[in-house]
Amino acid sequence: MLTPQRKKAILEKLATDGQVLSKALSEWLDVSEDTVRRDLRELSAQGLLQRVHGGAVPAADAKVTFSERQSLRMDSKMRVAKKGAELIAPGQVVIIDGGTTTAELIKFLPIDLRITVVTHSPSIALGLVEHPLIEVILIGGKLYKHSIVTVGAAALEGITQYHADIFFMGVTGVHPEAGLTTGDYEEACIKRALSKRAAETIVLASAEKINAASPFVIGDLSLMNTLVVEDDTDAALRAALASAGVSIVNA
Repeated sequence: MLTPQRKKAILEKLATDGQVLSKALSEWLDVSEDTVRRDLRELSAQGLLQRVHGGAVPAADAKVTFSERQSLRMDSKMRVAKKGAELIAPGQVVIIDGGTTTAELIKFLPIDLRITVVTHSPSIALGLVEHPLIEVILIGGKLYKHSIVTVGAAALEGITQYHADIFFMGVTGVHPEAGLTTGDYEEACIKRALSKRAAETIVLASAEKINAASPFVIGDLSLMNTLVVEDDTDAALRAALASAGVSIVNA
């Protein structure tokens, strides 16, 4: 089998199974594990998969620009965002992460909702300007322009000042083996820190994030308490979530 054919077969199997293992691929394709690892390296360099220990999982679109992500699977993002907004109760302190899905979340907040929102996203803060009863606290720091959020030491220090009821965490991938991931190291650190400051962490996972992974690990599935997904979410992921003690809310 020629290299292009082999790579095509690997991607097809990955799409079907949600994960591939180097050893199993070498036996299936009748080639050495070194050959398989080389194929996986090259496919990873093209952004077609995400390598993990022992194999690979589907790659999330972590490096797509913010403006491009705003038009990606908007129907799915709106559904999970609308359901997520229903989980907020009056009087709560709510941490809202940056991202295109959380940008949709705030659009579904009732105009008479009285809460306090803590965010490190200038976009989220500006999006709440017209909500008269929502108090907004903006965490400062170095602006990471790709995601339009603040990161760095100042942001980490600011995060320690709060005890929130809920944290809506943005991720680029939710995978049974790879866990919760994102495309930037500093963002992953900030997300972990924010999760520690909330009684409950909620992830809004639109369709393109399911069974996908990015290079930087935020934490395993148990880091979140609740995952909001669409009804047709993969059964294997649901089983993994249940074993990790995560509640699933269908949008």
